[in-house]
Amino acid sequence: MTTSGSADFNLDVAELIEEAYERCGLEVRTGYDGKTARRSLNLMFAEWANRGLNLWTVEQGSFTTTASQEYEELIPGMAGILEVVVRRDGTDYEIERLGRNEFALLPSKTTTGRPSQFWFDRRRTPRLYMWPRPENSTDTVIYYYVRRIEDADALTNTTDVPWRFYPCMVAGLAYYLAMKKAPERLQILKAVYEEEFARAAEEDEERASLKLQPSAQYLRF
Repeated sequence: MTTSGSADFNLDVAELIEEAYERCGLEVRTGYDGKTARRSLNLMFAEWANRGLNLWTVEQGSFTTTASQEYEELIPGMAGILEVVVRRDGTDYEIERLGRNEFALLPSKTTTGRPSQFWFDRRRTPRLYMWPRPENSTDTVIYYYVRRIEDADALTNTTDVPWRFYPCMVAGLAYYLAMKKAPERLQILKAVYEEEFARAAEEDEERASLKLQPSAQYLRF
């Protein structure tokens, strides 16, 4: 006997919904069944963003500074920002994160220089405030941010989720559907979902050595 020689298993949205319904002891029978499942799936993706960092959604962005500009508007809907550096003459300088209250207490907001601190304003179209304000229009600000997971739209689409999260995704959708259609299976499907998510989240971590530093304040990304 020989192996398949392939490792390209994938689930489109229709197959994902079908598997989740089967775990609820149900079948997809109407167009509304698919519609309500896609809605639940998109809500679950939003919940994943609230649970913590999903490494496959981390991307790099950049912009060129504008002298004395108060803030820079970033990508609408981005979930958070991780690290920020200023690149000048080929050298990257780390910028320290500030909280809202720390930024508000800076005595002179209009001081210019090479930025050394930033505040990430988490609005719908987020803003990056830097202090001191940029002193030129030639530096490059490079940042790593957390984007939204892409929506599950057409049934023929595949999801914006790596294969290692497939068991978690199916288990989660089954749990969400059980809240609406199979309450008798709710507890067991929730337990399976939480177990699958914990396993996937534990695997989806950086492998670099962990360095901890004391902080006077807990700051969200």
